[in-house]
Amino acid sequence: MTVRMDNVGIVVEDLAAAIGFFREIGLELEGQTVVEGEWAGRVTGLGQQRVEIAMLRTPDGHSRIELSRFIEPSVVADHRNAPVNALGYLRVMFAVDDIDETLGRLRAHGAELVSNEVVQYDEAYRLCYVRGPEGILVGLAQELG
Repeated sequence: MTVRMDNVGIVVEDLAAAIGFFREIGLELEGQTVVEGEWAGRVTGLGQQRVEIAMLRTPDGHSRIELSRFIEPSVVADHRNAPVNALGYLRVMFAVDDIDETLGRLRAHGAELVSNEVVQYDEAYRLCYVRGPEGILVGLAQELG
């Protein structure tokens, strides 16, 4: 049996800001569209819906993020500031070549370190969590040596 993860979905209010943030990490915008109609509502269980989506993929083509901005129905919950031990979707981790350089670029998009530092794990990794626009939580990992 073959299983491949297709994408992770994140609901946002400001689609343009979220796209800019993930493009700065290094993802490529595959496309944007509006998804609507009865068929879409049957998939999600929401009934009639209208959602603006953007699909971004990693440069290697193996992973994607789907950003969704609900036009209708309205958003019903807000988990953007949930701490790292909250139940449900929490974060996506990206491997990067240079964590300091990546952080510098992300700060221009409002990203802030969660713990105010980049932490080193043994001689293997430098790691951190950042919150970007909309409170999106992203992990960054730089493999050492």
